[in-house]
Amino acid sequence: MRNIVLVMAFVISLSTPALAQKPEIEAINNKFVEFFNKGDFPGIASLYSADAIAMPPGSSMARGRAAIEVMWKSMAEQVGDPKLTTVDVKALGPLAAREIGTFALKTKGPTPQEVTGKYVVVWEKVGNDWKLATDIWNEGK
Repeated sequence: MRNIVLVMAFVISLSTPALAQKPEIEAINNKFVEFFNKGDFPGIASLYSADAIAMPPGSSMARGRAAIEVMWKSMAEQVGDPKLTTVDVKALGPLAAREIGTFALKTKGPTPQEVTGKYVVVWEKVGNDWKLATDIWNEGK
């Protein structure tokens, strides 16, 4: 009986981190949108780990906060009004998580269009904070 209780406690402990991580990750995503809309690209970069890698579609990888800041500043010249929706968060242990989500943006210019797509982020716990460690996205469903 004791072994069954220990196994059940272990299984529950594995699912609890993912449940706890999702609201934290969604709050950081909201902060990302807030920073983007304000044009605070150093703020966006601060949400990433120091050695993070961003992989935008059709472009070179951006490695590290400085490059990620430049990347987002450049992207903001072309698109705006981002919306992020977390679809799933999976715990990869106590210090890592994988998020799958969708996004919507509007292109800038004389005839703005909505662009939608999906993304995957690998999150890393750095101290008490969750940071984007690997960020990749593309258009489409």
